[in-house]
Amino acid sequence: MNSENSTLALALKDLFTGTMIKYSLLPFIFSMLILYVLFFVIAGIGLDSLGSMEISSTETSMVNGVQNTDTFQATLQGTTLVKWLMSSAITSWFATFLVYTIGSFLTLYFSIFLALIVVGFLTPTILRELQLRHYSDVEMIGHSNITEALFLTVKWALIMFIMLILFLPLYFIPIVNIVAFNLPLYYFFHKIMTYDVGSTICTKEENMKIKFFHATTLHLKTLGLYLLSLIPLVVFFASVFYIIYLGHSYFLEVRKMRSEA
Repeated sequence: MNSENSTLALALKDLFTGTMIKYSLLPFIFSMLILYVLFFVIAGIGLDSLGSMEISSTETSMVNGVQNTDTFQATLQGTTLVKWLMSSAITSWFATFLVYTIGSFLTLYFSIFLALIVVGFLTPTILRELQLRHYSDVEMIGHSNITEALFLTVKWALIMFIMLILFLPLYFIPIVNIVAFNLPLYYFFHKIMTYDVGSTICTKEENMKIKFFHATTLHLKTLGLYLLSLIPLVVFFASVFYIIYLGHSYFLEVRKMRSEA
């Protein structure tokens, strides 16, 4: 426990150095730019989809024993549809609730993966900075390549989506739905984070040993980082801290393994 507290304290100390603060701003700036562009693109698509809606109703009545059928058809276009939705307190509240709830929900989770992508490009630079500061005796061998990274990312993303679909019945159970929805997302988060750090520092054999002998510890660390990411906007600034924190853990284990070899 004391060792883990020391690692956490050292990671926080490194985070607030001038170099790391500069790196921390990059994911925030790039993510905000991407989200800003996507906001207007999605907003435009949303307005286009509200461009028109066909409204029809049929009413049947009996007049002097004769059945009459009256059909009403109308098209709501552009802002007319929006005005129609907002004309009632109930529909207005429901539409606003859906827009803000779904929008906030999707933005939060999208921002997590967006920050992971951005910080992924900074991982080698951040870890080199850590090596220069604390681990000059530990060579960063690494074993990744762009083909392997892309293949594994697609593989883990597919598994995540399959899990999201399989857990669909659980989404209607209170409390259980929170775990059921976040578990696939955490799976992807854990895989990406540990791969980025491990494949940059270790050989493939060293990485496999760390994942095998320290699986529980790594999962607890990445779970804590994932839960931290669920706080809005934190992920944009904390993503560099994730790399620093896991980087210290991997450097220490690699140093220990190589000294015992």
